[in-house]
Amino acid sequence: MTKTIFMLFLLALFLWGLEMAFANEWERVDAPAQGKDQSIGSYANGCLQGGEAMPLVGDGYQVIRPSRNRYYGHPDMIAYLTKLAARTKGFGLDDLLIADISMPRGGNFTSGHSSHQTGLDADIWLSFAPERLKQSTIEKPTAISMVDLKSYSLRRDNWLEDHAVLFQVAASEPEVARIFVHPVIKETLCDMNWEDRSWLQKVRPWWGHHYHMHVRLRCPDGNASCVDQATPPKGDGCGSELISWRPKPKDEQEKVVTTKKKKRVKVKPQHCLMVLSQ
Repeated sequence: MTKTIFMLFLLALFLWGLEMAFANEWERVDAPAQGKDQSIGSYANGCLQGGEAMPLVGDGYQVIRPSRNRYYGHPDMIAYLTKLAARTKGFGLDDLLIADISMPRGGNFTSGHSSHQTGLDADIWLSFAPERLKQSTIEKPTAISMVDLKSYSLRRDNWLEDHAVLFQVAASEPEVARIFVHPVIKETLCDMNWEDRSWLQKVRPWWGHHYHMHVRLRCPDGNASCVDQATPPKGDGCGSELISWRPKPKDEQEKVVTTKKKKRVKVKPQHCLMVLSQ
């Protein structure tokens, strides 16, 4: 019996060693890297030096799920979110709920995101907080979807004029490169009468973003190692491109044969090794 317990202990120790060996080092770091603020690499393969923590409560916003330690960003992102929250509050909106930005030194998540690696991506939920949320709600908030995914239609009982204001204000800032949302939300914005429609170009359709918006900033000036995304196509993006996202009727769907592709291992920029090792 004693031998069996000892063997089980050795097995547990071995498994713990394996877990530690393959743990995501980026998630184990709990403080930003020192040095000049730099977004390094691409949005989906990079890191962050000189990042800042978003204060958990501020004028017009609250940070949700802080225990995930994903409320760090490039100073430009922290400044943008602070400015956005103050502006939307000025328009009479309730507090914004700021979700994942980046980890203290950026880098890749074990799960949840492929981007958010350089401190230039941030998720803002499409729920508003009329008052200070309780700690239990802050850690486990309830997401409110704007889209009926089965019928590919807007949940009009959940959609508010405040949402349209939020998107317009958020996308109108020059430092914004893109805002990802579910195609149905993009269609809803396209169907509205806007005096200026230029900001709609930055609102890009993408699956999954039916309860939050994903804001992406351009590479900051002076961040030579930061890789920008290509500029969105010209126009407001409300034409045939958007229509192409609509699901086809079952009788028109083509049978797609998928083959399992080998996952390509991404190599981080060399400077990221220095950021991680500080």
